[in-house]
Amino acid sequence: MKKLIIIFLATISIAGCSTQQKAEPGSTNLIDDSLSHFENIYDYGDARVENGELILRSTGNWFLATKKRYQDFILTAEVIMPDVNEYSNSGIMFRGQVKTTENGQEAMGYQAEVDPSDRKWSGGLYDQARRQWLHPVHPTRSEPDEDFKENYLSGWTDEMANAYRHLEWNKYRIECRGSDIKIYVNGVLTTHVRDTKDIEGFIGLQHHGSQLLKETGRTNNIVRFRNVTITELE
Repeated sequence: MKKLIIIFLATISIAGCSTQQKAEPGSTNLIDDSLSHFENIYDYGDARVENGELILRSTGNWFLATKKRYQDFILTAEVIMPDVNEYSNSGIMFRGQVKTTENGQEAMGYQAEVDPSDRKWSGGLYDQARRQWLHPVHPTRSEPDEDFKENYLSGWTDEMANAYRHLEWNKYRIECRGSDIKIYVNGVLTTHVRDTKDIEGFIGLQHHGSQLLKETGRTNNIVRFRNVTITELE
């Protein structure tokens, strides 16, 4: 496994100002100062924790992956996207897998989309490095197979499209119970499907990459996560 590239920052918490919440009984908070729950399967990308927030940068499409694999669970997380001109995108991978390509290791699996573009598909379900868009349906990049059993939602509504609020903290909730998968964004159900492709895997937090960082070594294209907690279900 390639070495995890992490920058650790010592921070001073001011009483009453911390945004980090305690995990509910039975839940695990995946964010700690040493990022002990995570590893890097790539040669690039870096992460640091500052005042309870996970701060991600990368030159290319990248996922910071949990060491542990999860099966049935409820995952909650808050994410805020940057105010930048260059392309900015993120997501939460779940039941993720690792595949080996000629370029090295790559994350593959279900992804709850974080999409600040005019398309407004935040909370949609993307199958990274595999079948692409499962919900909503993309005109050229949707390749469901026999494992995609059912979509319980009729389409992509205005309520779903507007659930995400750009430049604010957005709360995601992902529920996996067997083949039943649900995604909520700020309390709005955006995805509900039945799919049998994977029954377990890692959690991955995405930075889609910054061309500016690649070219100059500097960028304000930073994705932040906080209060990432998981409750495993029996």
